[in-house]
Amino acid sequence: MYVCGPTVYDFFHIGNARSFIMADIIRRYLEYKGYSITFIMNITDIDDKIIKKANEAKKEYSHVAETFANAFLEDLKKLNIKPATLYPKATAHVGEIISMIQSLEAKGFAYNVDGNVFYDVAKFNGYGKLSGKNIEDLESGARVEINDAKKNPLDFSLWKKAKEGEPSWKSPWGFGRPGWHIECSAMGCKHLGETFDIHAGGNDLIFPHHENEIAQSEASTGKPFVNYWIHFGFLNIDNEKMSKSLGNFFTARDVVQTYPSEVIRLFFAQTHYAGPLNYSVELLDAAKKGLEKIENFGFTLKEKLKAAPDSGEKIPFSFKKFYEEFEEAMDDDFNSAKALAVIFDFVKEVNRLFVEYPVIDKTFLEKVGAFLQKTANGVFGIAGNEKDDSSASLENELIELLTKLRVSAKAEKNFALADKIRDELKVLGIQLLDSKEKTVYKKS
Repeated sequence: MYVCGPTVYDFFHIGNARSFIMADIIRRYLEYKGYSITFIMNITDIDDKIIKKANEAKKEYSHVAETFANAFLEDLKKLNIKPATLYPKATAHVGEIISMIQSLEAKGFAYNVDGNVFYDVAKFNGYGKLSGKNIEDLESGARVEINDAKKNPLDFSLWKKAKEGEPSWKSPWGFGRPGWHIECSAMGCKHLGETFDIHAGGNDLIFPHHENEIAQSEASTGKPFVNYWIHFGFLNIDNEKMSKSLGNFFTARDVVQTYPSEVIRLFFAQTHYAGPLNYSVELLDAAKKGLEKIENFGFTLKEKLKAAPDSGEKIPFSFKKFYEEFEEAMDDDFNSAKALAVIFDFVKEVNRLFVEYPVIDKTFLEKVGAFLQKTANGVFGIAGNEKDDSSASLENELIELLTKLRVSAKAEKNFALADKIRDELKVLGIQLLDSKEKTVYKKS
C-alpha cells in the first residue's frame, strides 16, 4: 500500500490529516482481516516550494526539508497514526528516478530539450484512464505547466535542468533535479514492485499526479501499475473551501492542541472516505460527545471487571452478530460511518444488559472488552489508548490524592470542603462518582 505523503516545506493541514487518518484506518482494517501490509508513505524533500521556503528563510533546502519532515512524523504520532513500514525520501532515490527516465527515453516516451526531459503524453495510449479525461479535450490550464519547449502543453517534466543557486544532481542530461510525478513512480516500484495492490491519496491528486504516475510507470515497465486506487474526499471549512487566502487554513498541529486525536479520528471516520466533509467546531464537538459515550462505557466496563465473578448467569447476547455487521460495513468499500454505527449500537445494547443484569461474569465482560479493542481501538484508533507517560501518571496520583482528601472531609462532616473539591475537579473535567463502597473518578 502506497500513500502519497507530504512535500515538506510547512506543517501539514487538517485536510491532509483526513487523508492520512483514513489511510491509516483502511490499513488497520486490512490488518484486522489478517493481511500483512507493507505500507509506504513517501516524503517529497526536493521541490519548488521547498526551495522557495529555503530562500525566504536564507537556509539550505535540506534544512527546511529535514525540519518539516521531522515535524510531519511527530504530528502523525500525535494523531495516533501507525508508523509506515518505510518513509522513502525523493533525494535518496535519484538513482532509481534517473534509471526510470532513461527507460522512458529509450522506449520513446520521453524527450530531452536542452537538459529538460519531458514525458510525451501523446505516446501513451491509456492517458486519462484514471481521471476519465479525454486527451483530445485537455488544454493547458492552471494545473498544467506551460512551456514553449514542450511538444504538447500536457507534457510534463521528468527532469528539470539545474538553475543557478538551486540544488542539483548529475544525470545523463546534465545537472538537474527530478520532476514531482516521477519521484512517486520510482519510489513505489522500488519498494513495492512494478505492480502493487493499493495506491491512495487525496482527490486533488487524481489528475495530473496519479494519472502521470500511471503513464510513467506502465510505459517504463510494460505492466499494470496499481490494482486499486483509493482517493479521499475534500475537506471544507465551515462550508467553504479551505485556503490560506480565506484565512480558514488550520494545521493538524494546531487542531490537536484543542481536540484529542481520538476526537479528530472519530470525526473523520463518521463520513465515507471518498465523500466531501465539512470541518467545523460544532461537528468536532459532536464527535467529542460521541467519543465520551465510548469512554464512559469503557470506564463502566473497567469497574465491573474489578468485581466480576468468574462465572455467572448466562446472558442472551450474540457477539458474532456485531462482528459480522462491523465487517460487512467495512467490507463495503471501507464504510467507516456504518461500521461506527455498529460500535455505538453495541455499546447501547451492552449498557442495557448492565442495567438488566447487575452481576455479570468476567468471561462475558472480557469478550465485551475484546470487541472494543479489536474494532474501536484496533481499527479506528479511538478507544483503549492508555496514556502511560510520567505527566499522566502524576496527574492520576494528584486526582487520587484529592479524592482521598474529599472522602476524609466528608467523614469529618466538612461538607463545604468536600463540595469545593468536587466542584473544582468538575471544572477541570474530572467527575467524582460516589457509591456506598467507594468514590471513583472519571475524566470527561
